Amino acid sequence: MKFLLGGIAVIVLGVGVMFLIMNNGAAKTNPFPDFNVMPPLPENETVAAGGKDKSSGFGSDRVNQGQEAKPVPFDGKRAMRYLQSICDLGPRISGSAAMRKQQQLIKKHFEEFGAKITYQAFEAEQNSVRGKVEMTNIIVSFQPEKKRRVIICSHYDTRPIADQEPDPRDWKKPFVSANDGGSGVALMMEMGNHMKGLKTNVGVDFVIFDGEEYIFRPDGANRDRYFIGSEHFAQTWRQTKDRVDYSAAILLDMIAGNKLRLPVEINSHRRYPKLCEEVWGVARELNAKAFKWERGHEVQDDHIELQKVGIPAIDIIDFDYDHWHRLSDTPANCSAASFEQVAGVLSVWLQRTK
Repeated sequence: MKFLLGGIAVIVLGVGVMFLIMNNGAAKTNPFPDFNVMPPLPENETVAAGGKDKSSGFGSDRVNQGQEAKPVPFDGKRAMRYLQSICDLGPRISGSAAMRKQQQLIKKHFEEFGAKITYQAFEAEQNSVRGKVEMTNIIVSFQPEKKRRVIICSHYDTRPIADQEPDPRDWKKPFVSANDGGSGVALMMEMGNHMKGLKTNVGVDFVIFDGEEYIFRPDGANRDRYFIGSEHFAQTWRQTKDRVDYSAAILLDMIAGNKLRLPVEINSHRRYPKLCEEVWGVARELNAKAFKWERGHEVQDDHIELQKVGIPAIDIIDFDYDHWHRLSDTPANCSAASFEQVAGVLSVWLQRTK
């Protein structure tokens, strides 16, 4: 899945100070001017304002600044029940029977709310596995007639190996990946109850990626491919002549842990700082304390594939979740309150974006 680009080293040379992030000996310059704290959000505004972001081409003219908006009455307990129903299917590995059951569950759920459901089916090959595996991205569209749209996305497959367990003998034991893979889908399922009444200027696509976790050999020169589903989605969108206009995308990953902490992911801020300011600005306005306007980890995740094709995309991720890729990643270590914080921020942002 996601892999961290390393720890942090501080080098002092004379009066100059430079912060580096190390990954297998490769240095990355720190894009933020302070070690722990991000540049402050604008004091008098709840979202980004003023001019274009020259580094990313992403302009603040795409948000209705200060527009009156309230969080939807998101039911965190119901989201937890959705999460439990997903986990009751067991491991949802790409191409498995449990994955097909999950696809049916998702399709039936969103059809009840009148959403347009599109299966983006394809076959993929993995470096360490012989033969092709069936994969399916699911696109859940609200107001599908609108050409200008935004994406809320997450993956829904589970990793075949629990490779963060300290004892390798536990790696092949089944684990349900509640927060890592289940939580994003459960949040979208609960949001489905509120989308019909949500007044937005843009159409909204919930995009659920397959193949993010289909990893058997995570390291080495011939390591397995990451982010297969998001790559397929992004390349398909790019090659479509009459494609929709995606003004932004927000990736949800491990957003329901009971110790939720959401600093700003570095690749998100590096490419689309204004979008980060919008989202974390709404969080500050709502007093959503899990969102920290601080420098987080540098993470490779599904948002990178969207960025590659020009879709402004950021990652909301709790990479310090204690149970990542462990057998203990169960609903018991997730929280209704965490769901509610994230959903509140997303629902206000969706009402303001354009």
